[in-house]
Amino acid sequence: MISPRRAVGGPPLWLLAIVFTALFVAGLAVSTAIAGGHTYPSPFSDASLIHGYFEQYRGAVLATGFFQFGAAIPLAIYAATVSVRLRHLGVQAPGATIAQVGGVLAAAFLALSGLISWVLSRPEVVADPGLVRGLHDLGFAAGGVGHVVPLGLLIAGVAVPGWLARLLPRWLAFVGLAIAAVAELSTLALLVPQLSVLLPTARFTALAWLITVGFRLPRTRPRSEAVLVAD
Repeated sequence: MISPRRAVGGPPLWLLAIVFTALFVAGLAVSTAIAGGHTYPSPFSDASLIHGYFEQYRGAVLATGFFQFGAAIPLAIYAATVSVRLRHLGVQAPGATIAQVGGVLAAAFLALSGLISWVLSRPEVVADPGLVRGLHDLGFAAGGVGHVVPLGLLIAGVAVPGWLARLLPRWLAFVGLAIAAVAELSTLALLVPQLSVLLPTARFTALAWLITVGFRLPRTRPRSEAVLVAD
């Protein structure tokens, strides 16, 4: 095990989390502004309303795709960095790996959703209402449940060892576990559309939590306080 007395390198977690959040929120704000206040349609909306949005506001759809794809990059780097940080601090339990896997999957699904939005901005695609509906559903699944559920794994993978190894304040770890639970429960949105409200609830609280952890998770700890977390 690497000595936890030497500070681990890598980009600041708080900066990565802020960049991720800024890009994601910018995508929502810019696309809504371009669409004149109209928001990205829900897949549970009327088919004609969905097709009309993509037909009229291709610029907004393009902006959504661009910012979502861009936001996926700092999220993937965050996942890699926080997993290395946890191991450096003495965490040898599966939590560090779960955080990395969850973060990479969350980033991959967000990037996929962004690329699908880019495809939906193409005039050749918009001309086919059936294709638009299918791609829109796929984009929602990838950027919704596909992104949020593994994002919950990232949070749980940091919160549990952060609590057990006393790397994070207890309240912050417990809040993280609550957010992770909501994120995992959002899987039910695939069966019960009304539960899709869990997706933004978990998503936006996760953004705030990741930023907070970025400031609170230490880079190093004295050897006398090193804690080895084992399964």
